[in-house]
Amino acid sequence: MSLLASVLTDLAAESDDLDRTVSGLSEADLDRPTPAPGWTIAHQIAHLTWTDVIAHTAVTDPDAFLAQLATVSRTGRFENYVDRAAESYLAAPPDLLARWRTARADLATALLETTSRVVWFGTTMSPASMATARLMETWAHGQDVADALGVERAFTSRLRHVAHLGYRTLGHGFAAHGRPVPAAAVRVELSTPDGDVWTFGPEDAAERLDGPALDFCLLVTQRRHPEDLALKTSGAVATEWLDVAQAFAGPPGGKRLPR
Repeated sequence: MSLLASVLTDLAAESDDLDRTVSGLSEADLDRPTPAPGWTIAHQIAHLTWTDVIAHTAVTDPDAFLAQLATVSRTGRFENYVDRAAESYLAAPPDLLARWRTARADLATALLETTSRVVWFGTTMSPASMATARLMETWAHGQDVADALGVERAFTSRLRHVAHLGYRTLGHGFAAHGRPVPAAAVRVELSTPDGDVWTFGPEDAAERLDGPALDFCLLVTQRRHPEDLALKTSGAVATEWLDVAQAFAGPPGGKRLPR
């Protein structure tokens, strides 16, 4: 199996898990507020739907995507653009879920068929990287849904994709926050519930970050405040990274307050 096919398989599984969680909810439950200010559970699904649709446009019609990117530039506020886009995809529960299922299936097909890099907000990426980014967002917004419902999700090996993306976007996090991108490498060692250890970066790096893999994923998706995570750092760069970690494209998101 190719890397892209492998990531798409995990993306489909992550999406199916979230789909099972929300498909049985009543309209009242879908209207529950989530930790994202102003967003209900329905907003979370609508956002995933819109992002899959616009990612499909980026893959299949780059010129049309760039035109939408120009629209974002004219608005001056990426956050407002994203909020409005999510609201535009709100619909009655059956229609909302049906649109999400169609959008994610269409994107997967397009990614398998393309041989080109995909232009995105402020960057370009390979089809496999795009699939990884969609998995990261699906998991992150699924966390908001889980928090709104008060449920705890099972840890899965699919989080390795999120952790790897979180490590690769170290420089992006600093740049997005207007800080110099550090030259020093960081060694990351993450423990999993089954006793495995995921490692990234040079083994002899002086800068280090260690802790549970789940906590690192919550950090880089900005779903928890660093004070609420069991992550330990050594070195100035690794310590500052806790404040700027960001696996998603665009400007810094609204940070979560300590619990």
